[in-house]
Amino acid sequence: MSKKLLSLILCISLLLSVMLLAGCGDRGSADVYFLNFKPESADVYTEIAKKYEEETGVSVKVVTAAANTYEQTLKSEIAKSNAPTIFQVNGPIGYESWKDYCLNIEGSDFAKLLSDDTLAIRDANGEGIYAVPYVVEGYGIIYNDAIMKKYFALSDKTVEIDSADQINSFATLKAVAEDMTAHKDELGIKGVFASTSLSSGEDWRWQTHLLNVPLYYELRDSEDYTDPTIAGLNAKEVAFRYAQNYKNLFDLYINNSITEKGLLGSKSTSDSMAEFALSQVAMVQNGNWAWSQIKDVKGNTVAEDDIKFLPLYTGITDEENQGLCIGTENYLAINKNASEDQQKKSLDFLYWLFSSETGKDYVTNKLDFITPFNSFSEAELPNDPLAREVVRYMNDENVNTVTWIFTSFPSDVFKTEVGGALLEYAQGNKEWTDVETTVKSMWKSERE
Repeated sequence: MSKKLLSLILCISLLLSVMLLAGCGDRGSADVYFLNFKPESADVYTEIAKKYEEETGVSVKVVTAAANTYEQTLKSEIAKSNAPTIFQVNGPIGYESWKDYCLNIEGSDFAKLLSDDTLAIRDANGEGIYAVPYVVEGYGIIYNDAIMKKYFALSDKTVEIDSADQINSFATLKAVAEDMTAHKDELGIKGVFASTSLSSGEDWRWQTHLLNVPLYYELRDSEDYTDPTIAGLNAKEVAFRYAQNYKNLFDLYINNSITEKGLLGSKSTSDSMAEFALSQVAMVQNGNWAWSQIKDVKGNTVAEDDIKFLPLYTGITDEENQGLCIGTENYLAINKNASEDQQKKSLDFLYWLFSSETGKDYVTNKLDFITPFNSFSEAELPNDPLAREVVRYMNDENVNTVTWIFTSFPSDVFKTEVGGALLEYAQGNKEWTDVETTVKSMWKSERE
C-alpha cells in the first residue's frame, strides 16, 4: 500500500509540474508582446489588450516597465526567447542603441497613418521607417487658476497685472511667485511651487525637461542651424551660454517651494503632483500626461476648469512670444527578430489601436494621447484640460513652440550627472558654476 501510495503521489506531482510549466509557457507565448514605457497607462493598456483579443482572437501580452527602468527592462526582455514584439525607442539616440532590433515598416498600414512621415525615424541614409511616433506632448508650468485668481484679487498685491494669462516673461513670473510666497497664508497654500523632486530617478523634469530650454536656444542660434534636434546630435560640445537663464527658473522653484531645499533629495514626482492636486501649491512643472496623476489623487480638490499651462519663462530675450515645449520622445518599433507572423500581428494591433473606432476611443478618452495620425479628427482629440491647453498653444500662430531637443542629449549618464549636480547645488554642497561645468564636461565626454 505504501509503495502504491508513493507512486500515486509521484504521478500527481509530475502531472502538476507539467501543468504549471504549460501554464507558464502559455503566458509567455502571446501573439503580440508589447513592452509599455508609460507606467501611468499600464491599466489602460491591459484593458486594451483584453478588448483586442475579444474582437480578434489575437492575444496581446502587456508588460510595463517601472518608472525610469525602461532601457534596463528592454535589455533584459529583448534577450529572451519570447522577446517583446513591440517596443519603444527614445528618439534618434534611442534608435542608435536599438537599430539592430528595429524592423523597417515603411509601406505598412500603420506607418501610412502618420499625418507627416518626416516625423518617423529613418536610418542614417534617410531611408526606411524604423520607428513611428505615437503621441505628441507638451510641458510647461501647470497652475491652479482658482488660487491664482485669489492672489490677483488681493488688494495689496505688488504686481500690476490682473490674471495669470498675462504672465509672459520670467521677470513677471518671478514677481508674482515671490509675492505669492509672501501671501501664502492668506492664499491657503504651503508653497507656491510643488516640490522640485531631486531623488535618484525622479529628477528628469530638471535635468532633461528644464535643461531643454537653454540648450534649445543655444542650438537654435548655431551657425549651421537647420533643426535643433539635428544640431544637438551633431554638437560635440555645448557652450551652455544660457546657463544663467536655466538657473533663473530653477532657483525660483526651489526658493518658493513647499519643501525646504535640504529635503528635495527625498521627493518624487508623485509627491509633487499630490501637492498640486490637494491645492497645497499653486504651480508645478510637468506635462499634459500629468492629468491622470492629478485626477486620480485621493482627495483631489483642483477643478478641471482651473488647470492651465504657462511656458517655461527663463529670461530669454523676446520670450513674450514663447510657447510650451512640444514634441515627442515616444516612438514605437517592431522587433525584426520576431517571427513574420508576430510582426504582422503586432502591426495589425497597432493599426487597430490608432484607426478603429474602438481603439481610437481608448487612445483619446483613456490614454489621453494627442496623436500625429491622420485617422483622428479634431473632434477625437483628448478632452482633458492639459491636452486642450497643448492643442491651444499648438494652434496659436502668435507663439513659438520650444522644440524637444533633449532626445539628442548624449546619454542617460549625462542626464544622471546633471541631476546629481543640481541636487548638490540645491543642498548647498556645490556652487552653480559646478552645475555649469558638469553640463559642459559631461556633454563633451559622453559625445566622445
